[in-house]
Amino acid sequence: MNNDPIEDPQSAAIEQLERFGLSAYAARTFVALASLGTGTARDISQVSDVPRTRVYDAVDELHDRGLVDILQSSPKQFWAISAETASRTFEHELQNRTDILRAALSELEPIERRTEQRGVWTVDGQRSVTDRVIEFFENAEEEIVYMTVEDLLTDDLIDALSEAAARGVSIKLGGVSAPVQERIQDDIPGATMFESLWVWSDTSAGRLMMIDGRKTLVSALVNGADASPSDPRSETAIWGEGDRNSLVVVLKAIFTWRLDPETPEE
Repeated sequence: MNNDPIEDPQSAAIEQLERFGLSAYAARTFVALASLGTGTARDISQVSDVPRTRVYDAVDELHDRGLVDILQSSPKQFWAISAETASRTFEHELQNRTDILRAALSELEPIERRTEQRGVWTVDGQRSVTDRVIEFFENAEEEIVYMTVEDLLTDDLIDALSEAAARGVSIKLGGVSAPVQERIQDDIPGATMFESLWVWSDTSAGRLMMIDGRKTLVSALVNGADASPSDPRSETAIWGEGDRNSLVVVLKAIFTWRLDPETPEE
């Protein structure tokens, strides 16, 4: 959670309220009331860019969503709910929408997903790559082999690995520092650590992954040495699935050679 001070809280609040579906006038009216505490249409218009004649429509919109109460006086007084209550209201609304979306999309999914994904698929952006990796971890049944630069092994990934281990999935990790290894071994006692295939600082590699020997992903930090791994534009990945998928075949051979070097060639 980001607790850093916001440089322009008024603009930031208006922007987020609009993203939650409020009209521009409603968002500005709510922000004005939040700073005033209570006020009339005239008060609101004086501290915002909302024309006085449009304040009433904006208040009606806010009132319908439970964000503003109205005192039937002359002139009418308007009162905005607290920041905490407003945040909780939007959290509940967002959660409800997310639940509906998940249920609807689940109904639209094929009964059985294809187990053979032809070709190699691309993913751009660190958050998107992390989401794919977590999804692949959640679907793992037997083994996860995962190599990554230290900064990309985030808490949500460690949690997903821990949950997979609790299901009985074998966890093998490489390319992480000694302090991170210690933390992982505390969270996932059964995890196996192995040496990286290369010195990560000498390459632009981000992560390599293999799930159950038939799903693989490889990523790179594409903006060069100066890019921060936390920059959502700094990572791109490719992934493939299936016993005959070209990416799977190549990475499976690499991982097999690295993790089991005594395996005889066929």
